[in-house]
Amino acid sequence: MARNEQLIRQHKLLQLLEYSRFGRTLDELRADLVADLGLSTLHERTVRRDVEALQAAGFDIQNDTVERGKVYKLGPNNTGVHEIGISATELIALSIGRELLYPLIGTQYWRGIESFWNKVQESVPNGVFDHYARYRKTLHVFGSPQKSYEKQEGMLKTVHRAILEHRVVEIEYESVGKPASTRRVEPYGLAVYQSSIYVVAAAPEVENPADRLRHWKLDRFRHATALDEYFKPDPSVDLSEHLGKSIGIFSGEEPTLVRIKLGQRAAAWVREDPWHPEQKLEAQEDGAALLTVPVSHPREVLPKVLSLGSDAEVLEPVSFREAVAEAVREMAVAYGKSSG
Repeated sequence: MARNEQLIRQHKLLQLLEYSRFGRTLDELRADLVADLGLSTLHERTVRRDVEALQAAGFDIQNDTVERGKVYKLGPNNTGVHEIGISATELIALSIGRELLYPLIGTQYWRGIESFWNKVQESVPNGVFDHYARYRKTLHVFGSPQKSYEKQEGMLKTVHRAILEHRVVEIEYESVGKPASTRRVEPYGLAVYQSSIYVVAAAPEVENPADRLRHWKLDRFRHATALDEYFKPDPSVDLSEHLGKSIGIFSGEEPTLVRIKLGQRAAAWVREDPWHPEQKLEAQEDGAALLTVPVSHPREVLPKVLSLGSDAEVLEPVSFREAVAEAVREMAVAYGKSSG
């Protein structure tokens, strides 16, 4: 048995029972587990043992005999275990977080978010919810593109299971402007960046440990299969640290420190909306500033610098400066042509 497989299966069982209003038979639970976890086979006896283990652990799982057979469902005592007190201010914070996670619509994560949000709305007193609704109208969250990963839900489930079980995943991946190719990756986690989901996974064919972790955009997955092959995760990998090393989503264990000369207005904007927690702004006598910021790839800094126009100039390193210069030259040619 793969490590954590029983725990993952039992956790999914609780979710299935929670979503089922009228209960599920053991065979129905077995079929749902196979579909949701991407299993090849699963015996009904295993499902029965999992249900019994959850009951022994204190979960109120009841059974009843109906026309289609014996069904299992969560009893009323389970709701009491999770009851919490919540204030209007906490409701506001929760609803803001929910709206910021709109890119997860269509995934199993979003169903969990919606299920919890609905429970909260049903459990709080009317006075508290009315107070929340009145104050919530004063704050609006927007700016994130509307997109859904509903079509990729099956692949996302496959990847999620592979992350938990440390399984190698075979993917068909189509980068922009390139033909699709088949790759084998070792997934470590998922990241949501600017409304897109990325799979943080190691490329096993890369020998240098510092360069093995890559970020694979889920939108570009055409197929994903969890193989019956397991990998040993690198204990030195800290995804929070890894993802925080640059201003964008590109990977790199050793980001490059880029120096950018900012005009007075651009410096003020970057102070208001920092590019990175570790950036440094050195004020100049004329009100301008020198910005030093960690970057993993020129394509991360390019749109930010171009958005500031002539009020920003990349000084070093030369490769990053040349990347911006090349983009400016191409734009000059395009805009030099007659629009007619």
